[in-house]
Amino acid sequence: MSDVPGDLHYSEEHEYVKPGDDVGIVVVGITDYAQGELGDVVYVELPQVGSKLDRMDVFGTIEAVKAVSELFMPVSGEVLEINDALEGDPALVNRDPYGDGWMIKVQLRNPGEVGELLTATDYQTHVGE
Repeated sequence: MSDVPGDLHYSEEHEYVKPGDDVGIVVVGITDYAQGELGDVVYVELPQVGSKLDRMDVFGTIEAVKAVSELFMPVSGEVLEINDALEGDPALVNRDPYGDGWMIKVQLRNPGEVGELLTATDYQTHVGE
């Protein structure tokens, strides 16, 4: 059974949104379920800081031993920061998806979109756990 923290919001595409330290800023990454399905992550491609993306835009790719998958924006906004640590150690996504394995920090364009995402309970139902 994968870890699904109750204080996060989730997309059906297996990204999570975590409130950041400042109002209107969120942290985006992939869920524990997603990293488990992918297997050993060997490469993560992330957008440039300053990229303005809409909800459901592809914001990067993640490559694992089993597959290459696109990463989808769960919310609209501007990329403020990328997790540079993933360049040297992409397996952080496997070891700590909700902590050190985060991917991007985003300034929300429409904060209401967060409320449209799945709750932890809804996400657990979505993945069949």
